[in-house]
Amino acid sequence: MPIANNSILKEEFDWAFRFKLPEKNPSRVLLLLHGWTGDERSMWQFTQNIPSDYAIIAPRAPYDTPLDKKGYSWREIKANTWGAPTLAELRFAADGLITLVDKWLVSVKIAPASLDVVGFSQGGALATTLASLHPERMRKVAILSGFIPAGGEALLSPNLLDDIHFFWAHGSEDDVISLERGLASVALLKDSGADLRLCKAKIGHRVSRECRYALNDFLNAA
Repeated sequence: MPIANNSILKEEFDWAFRFKLPEKNPSRVLLLLHGWTGDERSMWQFTQNIPSDYAIIAPRAPYDTPLDKKGYSWREIKANTWGAPTLAELRFAADGLITLVDKWLVSVKIAPASLDVVGFSQGGALATTLASLHPERMRKVAILSGFIPAGGEALLSPNLLDDIHFFWAHGSEDDVISLERGLASVALLKDSGADLRLCKAKIGHRVSRECRYALNDFLNAA
């Protein structure tokens, strides 16, 4: 799996994560959240052609997947919990990520800042959870083939997301997380004040070339 040049793997603050600092002083912070069975390498593909002033951190999810799977999960898998994760199951990871990012920023001598977040699939569900729990810390949130987890709608209130810019990419042929579920989540975000750009493509559970270009535009915008 390709890794961004000059990125560093570190195990600190009870997390494993990969990060990269810009050559000049960073003016933005990008948090990358991989999907089910992914790891800290999985999301680097989305860092191509993004602004050079980003400080980037890609954590490894804290839970191992079952023995017949490789990779990691943002929620603990227990008996009878094979369905999509709920808000309660993702909340621990969401709160832990805010603490991780702030400790990491201090360690690399960057003041704690608002975050831009890109999450895929289960990581996209976690990104919506972060935005709902910590809206004051979010600047931009990109959800790729994701969803709002069950229970997350209870956190969403009018004007909660007024100050956050969202991007949502979803495939019409996604057989893992249906487009219908994605669009229902988009509607909930908009009802809470989100400024949201939607990119749909005739594709399965991945991100189309057109939506990758649109994501780059979203991250490049001020």
